[in-house]
Amino acid sequence: MKCLLLVDIQNGFCSGGNLAVPHGEDVVPVANRLIAEGRYDLVVASQDWHPADHGSFASQHPGKKPFEMGTLSGKPQMLWPDHCVQGTRDAQFHPGLNFAGIDHIQRKGENREVDSYSAFRDNDHAALTGLSGYLARARVGTLDICGLATDYCVKATALDAKAMMPGVDVRFIADASRGIDPAGVQAAIAEMAAAGVRIMTSRDVLAER
Repeated sequence: MKCLLLVDIQNGFCSGGNLAVPHGEDVVPVANRLIAEGRYDLVVASQDWHPADHGSFASQHPGKKPFEMGTLSGKPQMLWPDHCVQGTRDAQFHPGLNFAGIDHIQRKGENREVDSYSAFRDNDHAALTGLSGYLARARVGTLDICGLATDYCVKATALDAKAMMPGVDVRFIADASRGIDPAGVQAAIAEMAAAGVRIMTSRDVLAER
């Protein structure tokens, strides 16, 4: 069983969004091409789904500004602009994404007391989203991961996939992903590769038989 996991391809992380990743919307046609080719038995999309008072928002920390470091539940936390608030346009999937081709949506980031980069579990690793169980029940053997942003949610998702799903071939599709900081993207790719995540391109995937 082969699965494509699309990470947070939402309005909030694309141009005009509250936490836009540079050229984030460029991943949409690549993701659509991967879906359309029919190479995957299962397509899953994660969705940041924050309450309006989420503790990772700078607005919840008097005197703090977005992209400053703060604390959340006693731990260091990058503070973000308010983004992907439940029920808002910012939280919706990008309108160009082939939504009809998605089989399962995994929401994350609903607990205001902890951030949740990974589609598999909160950042403190205390609470699981249930995605690992869902993929295990589907008997997924190959998991291709892409989306937004490479240096945060995509990296965390790929590393957790390796840690939580032994025996699964986890692969990162580089050209179907975009990151916030170029140096951070390179560091994230190196970290994923060191953990055993295979680095691929969409051309590599589509060339497979």
